Amino acid sequence: MIYFEDLEVGKETDFGHYAVTREEVLEFARKYDPQPFHLSDEAAAQTHFGRLAASGWHTCAMTMATMVRHMAQEDQAGLGSPGVDDLRWLRPVHPGDILHVRSRIVETRPSRSKPEIGSFRSEVSVTNQDDVPVLRFTSIVLIRRRPIGDGA
Repeated sequence: MIYFEDLEVGKETDFGHYAVTREEVLEFARKYDPQPFHLSDEAAAQTHFGRLAASGWHTCAMTMATMVRHMAQEDQAGLGSPGVDDLRWLRPVHPGDILHVRSRIVETRPSRSKPEIGSFRSEVSVTNQDDVPVLRFTSIVLIRRRPIGDGA
């Protein structure tokens, strides 16, 4: 189990890849962000996107799916997140793109009011198959502290 005490500022994590499919872009857009450039090649061609583009929120969801898949293998003592800072969609994401998700811990902080938990901030970056940045944000994560007597 990875606890707060195991975290180090500067540690980088490679969460892996996510393949963006046309079907998933359309399904997400229909349900959550039905703007024409997320639903139609013709409508997208009339915009700065030039072709069908995934919703930025879908890009965030694909990023989260990639991160959670990796964290499940690590067995992290995570307790969720109170939010993100500085969320930026940098470039459109299109069907056929392969997203690559990475992070770097920039801060760790024990809780002042709840001694059994801490938090950390990570700069998360997502690039496409050409290593072009498409998304970035600072993630804030709550995590359990190592239980007393667990010296592992």
